[in-house]
Amino acid sequence: MRPARVKIAASLSVLIAALPAVAAEFDSYGAAPAEFPEATFQPDLIIELGLGTGYAPLYDGSSKYGPTFSPIIGLELLVIPGIIEIGGDERQGGFSFAPALSIAGERKSEDNVHLLGLPNIDATYAPGLRVGYEWGAAEIYGELRYAFGGAQGLLGDVGVNLTAQLTPELEIVGGPVVSFASENYMDTYFGVTAAGSAATGGRLAAYDPTGGIKSAGLNLSARYEFMPDTFISANASYTRLMGSAADSPIVEKDAVNQFVVGIGLSRRFTLDLY
Repeated sequence: MRPARVKIAASLSVLIAALPAVAAEFDSYGAAPAEFPEATFQPDLIIELGLGTGYAPLYDGSSKYGPTFSPIIGLELLVIPGIIEIGGDERQGGFSFAPALSIAGERKSEDNVHLLGLPNIDATYAPGLRVGYEWGAAEIYGELRYAFGGAQGLLGDVGVNLTAQLTPELEIVGGPVVSFASENYMDTYFGVTAAGSAATGGRLAAYDPTGGIKSAGLNLSARYEFMPDTFISANASYTRLMGSAADSPIVEKDAVNQFVVGIGLSRRFTLDLY
């Protein structure tokens, strides 16, 4: 028995001695590829989409109110490598750039006794650019948009926002804003042609507005993240029509002061496109 044990032990010794060479051969020809650290997620697009509903004047200058529905579209980040980078995850201060969009729904004269005789106005869409400058919790901003559809012309806003981050989930933003519009836009929504005046039986006098300041007011909104990347929002605004808009016969008596309230539900989507 002892010789057999010696033979087995000797064989094991030879095998153990050969393992480094075998391992070297396996490493050279049969080893699995080296492991690399996982690539970190770098988002290229962060966008917030949702739907809002509210209660607002039937048209600019109306004394009657009704329900409204509008999309919620918020662009937090857009990166096109080597071309453009807009926004970011954190408030960094300094200048910021973002797209802007406003929509005015269709105005039907048959639905508004005050406007009977005037032509209808199709929905107007106004895309553009928003530029802001932040320092601390304050931001001054300006928007310039070009309207097409029912009306054509330039629209713009200049305002100041103050932000209160009450909790990590709850944010309140508000401040004053002044809006302006070009003459073409004002003609469509606040002007009355001689033919239009005649069609109303002279009830609405002919009126040719000029461009300039359209309104001034205050905006206030609250946004609460009740689930990760899911938000409920509430907003309210007061606007006073000014200048040519306030003087228009389109504006009903005591309707230069306009109020809007609304709520919305939205969700943030984060995508790595490249």
